[in-house]
Amino acid sequence: MKILVTGGAGYVGSHACKALALAGHQPVVFDHLGQGKAELVQWGPLEIGDIRDAARLDAVMAAHRPDAVIHFAALSVVRDSVSDPATYYRSNVAGTIELLDAMRRAEVKRIVFSSTAAVYGLPETSPVPEEALKAPINPYGVTKLTIEHALADYGRAYGLQWAALRYFNAAGADPDGQLGELHEPETHAIPLAIEALLSGGTFNVFGQDYATPDGTCIRDYVHVSDLGEAHLKAVEYLAAGGASRAFNLGSGTGASVLEILNAIERVAGKPVPVVYGDRRPGDPPSLIADSTAARTILGWTPTRSDIQTIARTALAWHRKMGTRHA
Repeated sequence: MKILVTGGAGYVGSHACKALALAGHQPVVFDHLGQGKAELVQWGPLEIGDIRDAARLDAVMAAHRPDAVIHFAALSVVRDSVSDPATYYRSNVAGTIELLDAMRRAEVKRIVFSSTAAVYGLPETSPVPEEALKAPINPYGVTKLTIEHALADYGRAYGLQWAALRYFNAAGADPDGQLGELHEPETHAIPLAIEALLSGGTFNVFGQDYATPDGTCIRDYVHVSDLGEAHLKAVEYLAAGGASRAFNLGSGTGASVLEILNAIERVAGKPVPVVYGDRRPGDPPSLIADSTAARTILGWTPTRSDIQTIARTALAWHRKMGTRHA
């Protein structure tokens, strides 16, 4: 298949493009390069454009005639969504509607959407199933849930086939060293810890008094290459006539902040400089995915999502690229 990948020059999107290409599909990246990096586009053409630009979308759809779309393009920094929700609604929600309407005009009927565990807000149970209450606590999570509702409505009204992949904490880097995280600014814990280790800075641990074995937050980290494989599985699932639905993506095993730091230190052979602070508002003690549906329906099995592999591949990538603070 030929797959239009919006945001394919980004972190997860580029890994998904590699998975598509290795499986014999043709990714076509559509990205405005505001956050994405052109050097991460290595497995197909790059079309520069914004998903809010209907004319540009129509031109790219006409030129490439994709069989399906995988939609990553979005703003995703939670604190920015709180301080500037208008930009997030305009980019994420309005932009996605432009994309869906361009798909209708081009008669493209299948889309895999990059959603998030943020749609659940502060879930009362962990592991979190897809049926858990959706109560996002920030505008970013609200925009993603709004898009999921739009997908369902477009499915009922226009016959759109869709899959929404709600992933938890994307982490790690391509084991071959071709891809990795290039966020500006960086907000993810693992690259921030590695940058502190490599540059001589410090890593902030927020809270040591959670109801967890070591007092720090537990999160479900899933390797970005495993996420790429999940998007491949999802688009093939839709092409085979699979029913539209959402899927959680996680390893099913939580790791605490201190366990992550210990894994990085074992791989690097030296300690991460740490500063301890108070809890951040809204941080639940534990968030772990119930990914049973993805495993049983999509046939997806994460094979690289153990903490040591995540730490090893992430550290190798950052050593290759150098740190922004070195």
